[in-house]
Amino acid sequence: MIALLKTVHIAALCVWCAGLLALPIVLQVYGRRDELRTQAGFSEFRLLVHATYTRIITPAAVVTISVGVVLILVIGLTADWLMAKLAVVAGMVLVHAWLGHLCVRASEERGTYRMPSPLLALPLAILCMGAVLYLVLAKPDLQPLIEALPRALREPQGRPLPSVLVPI
Repeated sequence: MIALLKTVHIAALCVWCAGLLALPIVLQVYGRRDELRTQAGFSEFRLLVHATYTRIITPAAVVTISVGVVLILVIGLTADWLMAKLAVVAGMVLVHAWLGHLCVRASEERGTYRMPSPLLALPLAILCMGAVLYLVLAKPDLQPLIEALPRALREPQGRPLPSVLVPI
């Protein structure tokens, strides 16, 4: 069972990472073509970007994160490197969300939106992917880094949450 979950997790992660690498390139190269000025070219671009993001990349991200959470719960893993990996995965989610924002803005505001270079997402995505690979494969001892944090960040403070942060 665990082997199957790991296989699904890694396969979905590969698709998600490939999407995080390919989508900025598609937005940059395809989204700046002269054919985009015609209705047919714009419709093709919009369909390509929308379908890629909503039917391939986002489901892969959801499956990756969902199966990853199930693996954490099934195995019962709480290592320091895993917590660092989850923080890096949050960075990948932010890159994913920014690319989704660019897709929506580029396809909804034809001619009025000056899209920033989507290639800015590439170094961020590559950095996050490399960090995830390092943390998973090396499983480094992060205790010295944790000890370097201020005591207020390492230990509970014994105070209740402010009432504005309590949802109920």
